Amino acid sequence: MTTSLDALTTDLLARLGVGDPFDADGTLVARTPVDGSELGRLVEHTAQDVADVVGRSHATFLQWRTVPAPVRGQVVREMGELLREHKEDLGRLVSIEAGKILSEGLGEVQEMIDVCDLAVGLSRQLHGLTIASERPGHRMMEQWHPLGVVGIISAFNFPVAVWSWNSALALVCGDPVVWKPSEKTVLTALACQAIAAEAARRAGAPEGLVQVLVGGREVGEALADDPRVPLVSATGSTRMGKQIAPRVAARLGRSLLELGGNNAAVVAPSADLDLAVRGIVFSAVGTAGQRCTSLRRLIVHESVRSELVERLAKAYGTLAIGSPLEERTLVGPLIDASAREAFEAAIAQAQADGGTLVTGGGVAPVKGGGQYVEPAILDMPAQTDVVRTETFAPILYVLGYETLDEAVALHNDVAQGLSSAIFTSDVREAETFVSVTGSDCGIANVNIGTSGAEIGGAFGGEKETGGGRESGSDSWRAYMRRATNTINYSTELPLAQGVEFV
Repeated sequence: MTTSLDALTTDLLARLGVGDPFDADGTLVARTPVDGSELGRLVEHTAQDVADVVGRSHATFLQWRTVPAPVRGQVVREMGELLREHKEDLGRLVSIEAGKILSEGLGEVQEMIDVCDLAVGLSRQLHGLTIASERPGHRMMEQWHPLGVVGIISAFNFPVAVWSWNSALALVCGDPVVWKPSEKTVLTALACQAIAAEAARRAGAPEGLVQVLVGGREVGEALADDPRVPLVSATGSTRMGKQIAPRVAARLGRSLLELGGNNAAVVAPSADLDLAVRGIVFSAVGTAGQRCTSLRRLIVHESVRSELVERLAKAYGTLAIGSPLEERTLVGPLIDASAREAFEAAIAQAQADGGTLVTGGGVAPVKGGGQYVEPAILDMPAQTDVVRTETFAPILYVLGYETLDEAVALHNDVAQGLSSAIFTSDVREAETFVSVTGSDCGIANVNIGTSGAEIGGAFGGEKETGGGRESGSDSWRAYMRRATNTINYSTELPLAQGVEFV
């Protein structure tokens, strides 16, 4: 690499419309997991800053809510066009700051573009209902109105896409957004803020539709506690969600939670193993196992267990591990040293529980710094506590089964419930897995892996995953408030349920 990462980052930020965000006296250090180097320092917001930002956002809401939804959609349309123009630069910045490979960084920006397209169409379809009234001369209907300021708290692993799921829908629904990104990926957030500001300018919309807060836990808590923020959408660990949700609930606010996942795939005896291997490897090692939808447990029928493990070990041996900025790389770095330590600790515990390390598990010999590891496969005798615990790293635990009922029971025997998959050529097994007696996850796939969801479907999960839904389907309703209206166009005043009051 001929250009230093800090210089490259500064150049990318400038092209994305961000002025110099760094301050030598700042307390928040921006680092790149590519080599662990410092990119710059930023000044963190205080609790008073949060209150001021929310106040400005609320003032913007009072204007924005009166703008017709199709007109609001023009801002999101402009956002999508700007993202198309800047896809290469923003995708590269994602790779530098989050450590995911270039293809995934670009794919994340494409996901933003796709959800903008979805939201623009949605801006003309925020429909309610007309409901038959039991009273003559009356009509009932439901309307959906803008909700207010939406607080967004996001994680490092999808530093821009998850924001876009929330913000594109919130903006067309009439809600400005205040965004606290992960402290590990602030620069991409500032780039998105600049793009959103330019989109608003082009569309003639009010300023301040998207504002970013820089800081750690204290900033997130101040945002969660503010009564002027009726909805807090939080993406991150289950631990984080359990801290945020009670704070929002204490003021009777709404939470939209997208938390941990401990995702599994069942491989049936009838599975196409060539297809299964491809789906499993990407799901397990993509983003270095740092997706909420990463495949962590593989539940394989005993008749194909040995063959599949052998094939997977061979595939893992071909993985190119290294700088995510190199096109040949398939596995980039973990986000930081604590992630590597968790990786090593989980492998040690799995071996102590009787697991056999099939392949990987060590530190990868990558020059230049950064936390690079060799994705691991462990063949496990049972589903132990470490298997039931989500470790945000490329570890795949293999378990065996004899009957589909046994496989489903193993699959559901974890606290999380985000994404799941089955590889099978048996239609009965496929239908059973996605039925009410099958996977208990919010996402249940057949003959594809657990990761790589499209934006058209509602994304989210059950149990300790939080129960929230983002992106497609009817997820827009989370960002609006419902009003039921009864209109009397008669000269009489009948009461419902036949009540007489004379």
